[in-house]
Amino acid sequence: MTRAGGGQWLEPAPFLRGTAWWDGPRPVRVDPSVVGVLPWELVERAALPVGVRLEFAAAPGTRAVQVRYRARVPGRDGGPPVPAHCFGLWRGGRCVGEAYGAPSAAEATVTLTLPPVDGGAVFTVYPPEGAAPVVLGLRAVGGAVAAAPRRPRWVVYGDSITEGWWATRPAHAWPAAAGRALGLDPVNLGYAGSARGELPIARQLAALPAALLTLAFGTNCWGPVPTTPPFLYELTRAFVATVREGHPDTPLLVVSPLLRPDAETTANASGATLAELRTAMEEAVRELRAAGDPRLVLLPGRPLLRPEHLWDGLHPDDAGHARLAAAVADAVRAHGLVPAGGADPAYVDRATTRHGLSSRG
Repeated sequence: MTRAGGGQWLEPAPFLRGTAWWDGPRPVRVDPSVVGVLPWELVERAALPVGVRLEFAAAPGTRAVQVRYRARVPGRDGGPPVPAHCFGLWRGGRCVGEAYGAPSAAEATVTLTLPPVDGGAVFTVYPPEGAAPVVLGLRAVGGAVAAAPRRPRWVVYGDSITEGWWATRPAHAWPAAAGRALGLDPVNLGYAGSARGELPIARQLAALPAALLTLAFGTNCWGPVPTTPPFLYELTRAFVATVREGHPDTPLLVVSPLLRPDAETTANASGATLAELRTAMEEAVRELRAAGDPRLVLLPGRPLLRPEHLWDGLHPDDAGHARLAAAVADAVRAHGLVPAGGADPAYVDRATTRHGLSSRG
């Protein structure tokens, strides 16, 4: 058990969630041993700790938690304003505070004040992932903290929409929001500019332990790398088959491309509209399910968002991410895909008892 009272710095690894692979002290989102077979832009995005967060149980009397970290000053082109070095503190489905670290590349410490803790509680800290932070340690101010119980791992593969563009906070990205609703540990493998059904990534998904898997790609198959419907049909079948080599019975939800008004009826350089590509992908999933894969579920993406939910005609705003998260969570529940141990309303109440935290710290 990792636990400490005020004043003692703790190693961050036991507290970190949303992790898949490690490159030294940094969580990364692609297996470092196989980066040579992947597109450079995907590897570049995978270096950002998107979806990585800290989860801890706090004893009564714990006034705050401090996080020591090292980061850089992020740059971001377009999209809504995002505060640099903003750490969000959540309890359950609600943000209960924010704090701002130093906007520099030097090592810094940020203090997050906890609301009154009566009987113990589980909190989540969402670091400013765009600043590529490396968490170096955390400690309690008064009281004590312990690493929160681990939840079932939910691996989500997708493009920039899955990565969280243009959510104004990491906690607002749809995988984060749906993960909270389902009681799961989302591992965000969204790669902006990529997620075109790369089969090496499918092999990594096959090898990565998961209680639930979600594939949400296809938009980038319209552009910038134009694809035809027959190609995407076969690629979808090949991607799912590769994932199934390592996860023959794991629940697998496929979300087809979301609304993109400028591409729905416009042909790409290969002559295909996004509507045609979406149809091909959905046909592949339906056929695989009908052929004997009952744990494979399709969520058609076209109806999930309306134009007013898109910040720039492509990426959802906060309201769009919330709507998408709700749709995914509803689909997971409706098809009975929630892994054992997920969606547990007693999780917060039991965490303190499990870790022996008390008012004595």
